[in-house]
Amino acid sequence: MVLHFRQATRVYGKTLPFVLLRIGTGLLLGVVSVLYFGAILWVGHRLLEAGTISGWIAAIGLVIAIGLFVWGWRLFSRYVLYLVKAGHIAVIAHIVDTGEVPTNQLQYGKSQVADRFAEASALFAVDQVVKAVVKQFNSGVVSFSRLFSAVPSLKKLIRLVGKAIAIAASYIDEAIIAHMFITDDDNPWRSARDGVVLYGKTWKPVLGATMLIVLGLYAAAFVVLLALTPIASVLSGLSATVEVAGWIVVGGVFLTVYTGLLKPWVKTVVITTFLVESRDKTPDSETSEQIAARSDRFQELVEKADGETPVDQPHQPSERSALQNSL
Repeated sequence: MVLHFRQATRVYGKTLPFVLLRIGTGLLLGVVSVLYFGAILWVGHRLLEAGTISGWIAAIGLVIAIGLFVWGWRLFSRYVLYLVKAGHIAVIAHIVDTGEVPTNQLQYGKSQVADRFAEASALFAVDQVVKAVVKQFNSGVVSFSRLFSAVPSLKKLIRLVGKAIAIAASYIDEAIIAHMFITDDDNPWRSARDGVVLYGKTWKPVLGATMLIVLGLYAAAFVVLLALTPIASVLSGLSATVEVAGWIVVGGVFLTVYTGLLKPWVKTVVITTFLVESRDKTPDSETSEQIAARSDRFQELVEKADGETPVDQPHQPSERSALQNSL
């Protein structure tokens, strides 16, 4: 298996504007989240102290506040964060394909996404089908049923590897989206289908590299937890408030590093590996049949591609505006 970590790391370094944008967005969301829940808890505490509301009403209000936060988070993720991620994918694909860095990569990523997809929901729809196909295909080509019966003691290890494969699918679908950005096909469903077929021809190095990284992240997380043990012993001797606040800060730093630095690097490695390994390959009917045998969702993708089913057209001006003005 050929690893492309060095080339991918060079590409990753060239896309630092997008990496910094993701870190900044993550920090902003963190601050907004703290302020939002801080305000909710402060208002609830004051109302409880004044006897204005009962404990049950406060609990219901907290549940409603959490629900509104989750709804807002999903909306923001779909129409802003998702488009930032797609713009980053477009720039990575361009660098791997041409070796050149766009002059204004933020603007380039924005224009590529807007040109390929009419609205945010169109990109989301294609990605969800691709992700389902990749997940089913990975489960089909990497089966551990025989190992379960032969070596029961490896059950936990097999489950860990299975989870790693599931996580890998969330990165591999981004590699297929990257393929869509460097093709001349103006039908997203058809280019997505061809990308899936190319993955079927290159799944061993791509999935292998992805799983190595995911398992490496597991190991790194374990090491970080061990390193935080001394902090836990120090905080345990202080007040409960200081201990909770300390762990919140530590957790926030860890999540910022993971989501802002590590995840974009993993994505870059997977995209680079896929684009390099599939560069001289073309989709064929034999591989299509093999994928269809392992994934019933692939037939849905084929039908949309063959029928030239258009991705959703904008139903509301706000959706097109969200796509044009994001990034």
